Amino acid sequence: MKYQLIACDLDETLLNSQHQVCQRNIELIKKAKEKGVKFVPATGRLYQSVQGCLKELGLYDEEGEYVLSANGGVLTENKNNRILQMKGLSFEKMKELFDFGKHYDVCIAIYTIQNIYVYHLNENERQRMNNQGIQYIVLEDDCLDALKNDDIVKVLFETRDMEYLQSLEPLMQDIVKDEVDVSYSSMRYMELNLKGVNKGQGLHDLARLLNIPIEATIAVGDNFNDMAMLEAAGLSVAAGNAVEEVKALCDYTTKADCNEGVVAELIEKFIL
Repeated sequence: MKYQLIACDLDETLLNSQHQVCQRNIELIKKAKEKGVKFVPATGRLYQSVQGCLKELGLYDEEGEYVLSANGGVLTENKNNRILQMKGLSFEKMKELFDFGKHYDVCIAIYTIQNIYVYHLNENERQRMNNQGIQYIVLEDDCLDALKNDDIVKVLFETRDMEYLQSLEPLMQDIVKDEVDVSYSSMRYMELNLKGVNKGQGLHDLARLLNIPIEATIAVGDNFNDMAMLEAAGLSVAAGNAVEEVKALCDYTTKADCNEGVVAELIEKFIL
């Protein structure tokens, strides 16, 4: 199979523990691009916060290059960050999720196209977001009136106690029902998107747009919110540092972890 597109998770997959792209990944992604293979970041972040990464990869402000962000909720072309598709939550559903989360020991982040709003921000998450170059607005109280005119993409609950975070999901069933998809990432986030929105559906949508057979795509990731994308792709690759459930799902697991060039290894093996 001649692969035409690589959809790649960012944090803990493409990016190392310092949230940077290692030189080996940069060099091999350039070689793949020279062979006509598109490289598409597929991330839980919003596209605004990956611009530095695009610059490192030579994809910044490029026509015909793309980013899947917010777990597949937003598809953009890199040229002028043109939004091609956005699938988000209603204000009312977001508020339901927020009102639930504020009674528990979690940081809440509300991602909109316009801004990221954060409530109950803890110091560890503050440092992580600052290190990733993510711009955000801290909500000092639980009034959400400022968000009424924003386009809401997703809600995050954050704590480093993953067992506690997962224990909240059964308590939310009346809220999520058939309207919200729940996934987990980075061993610290519960991701709450519109039902049917995930990286897998985003990959299908992008492949259709580019007239690329889904069988000619590679997906690579490390965590639970990558699983739909890994299931959708023609070839699924787990980072060496991936959770065991992801490794069990994938066709191939790299020897490299995110600090050693996961993407470089898969390009050498499956593209070059």
